[in-house]
Amino acid sequence: MGDVALRAEGLGKQYRIGGRQKYKALRDTLTDAIYFPVKMARSMFTASDDKSRAQASLWALKDVSFEIGLGEVVGVIGRNGAGKSTLLKILSRITEPTEGFVDIHGRVGSLLEVGTGFHPELTGRENIYLNGSIIGMKRREIHRKFDEIVAFAEIEPFLDSPVKYYSSGMYMRLAFAVAAHLEPEIVLLDEVLAVGDAVFQKKCVGRMSEIAREGRTVLFVSHNMATVRSLCDRCVLFEKGRFVFSGSPDECIQRYLSQCDELGQPSVAFPAPSKRRLWMRSATIMCNGAPSTNFFMGDSITIVVDFASEVPIRQPRVAFVLKTQDGISVLNSSSRYQSSLQYDVPVCDGTIHCDLGMVPLAAGNYVLTLYFGDQGEDTHVVEQVLSFEVAERDIWGQGQVPPPKVSCLWWPTTYQFVTTSGSNRLSHAS
Repeated sequence: MGDVALRAEGLGKQYRIGGRQKYKALRDTLTDAIYFPVKMARSMFTASDDKSRAQASLWALKDVSFEIGLGEVVGVIGRNGAGKSTLLKILSRITEPTEGFVDIHGRVGSLLEVGTGFHPELTGRENIYLNGSIIGMKRREIHRKFDEIVAFAEIEPFLDSPVKYYSSGMYMRLAFAVAAHLEPEIVLLDEVLAVGDAVFQKKCVGRMSEIAREGRTVLFVSHNMATVRSLCDRCVLFEKGRFVFSGSPDECIQRYLSQCDELGQPSVAFPAPSKRRLWMRSATIMCNGAPSTNFFMGDSITIVVDFASEVPIRQPRVAFVLKTQDGISVLNSSSRYQSSLQYDVPVCDGTIHCDLGMVPLAAGNYVLTLYFGDQGEDTHVVEQVLSFEVAERDIWGQGQVPPPKVSCLWWPTTYQFVTTSGSNRLSHAS
């Protein structure tokens, strides 16, 4: 066991469906911690209706077993809802498993989804010290790293404000800085690049590379296959809550992409979230006016987003990033920069059509990430929500197709052959 950092055996997590967790202040959290042993003792003597529990429950993870060696950088991939985030919450000791166990050898630092890991009532400064204490660091150790964390996060003016007032981007910057700089032996990262601008994402990738070179154990959940391939020594694949494959990044990514091809649909519906004030209800990709996941080079692409809002809104914002299957960004767009685009009167629901027109995509498979919110921030982000395939076509009508694998785009370009007077004389001379 000396060379094993993490070991899971028969791990499972069951959630009850239909309940909504109420907001808890810090005093509520402390009270729950005090009375937790009493609740556990009572539950041992309380009969339960197994049948009704089975009807109103969902296994987010089931029968998961694996080992992660010391110093390994392991990518965790799979479709939305495969159980990746649940696994990291269990490893972070945020969520208790329903069955099975985990052996953890070393201090754990984690950066999970926005809203996890920090207490909203505490300030950024207080949460830095709290997180360091949770993973077993002494106050002087945290103090030594404090300035470095604040500089990386770039939130110094807001450091003494409660984090519940932070935007999602500010929260993520601070959370990543804490996870990456408090020197845990084991680092758990969940969708680090899902929130934040390009500069922040570049800093994240650079810091993750440093962590990997330092020999620390890293579990990295991501939909960005290019980053997974470049950072990870090994990959594991999850499907419907189960661990289905472990191998090299290339092997694992190929299995994942094959899985996506089998399950691709032109439209996807989103469940009503418990905490978002503005969210997407569904998204559809359309080819020449009809829902489809199969395109030819030169076809017209439209993305349709249905949304809802708790309060009337005049100017929702939608943005998207189109990537190749292995995570290479091809193009992006946002309605933010069209300030005149708005509803005549505020609405609580609506539909937005994003007409890309004839996009010059080369033949291949592509995935779409959607960002939705208001003019202030993204409130709903879904990675790789839709996928589609572009097939070859004789776009010039001359019996030819663009050569494959040269680039992601073929660009309709106007060429002019201009003859100089000198060339004319030389040509005539020949």
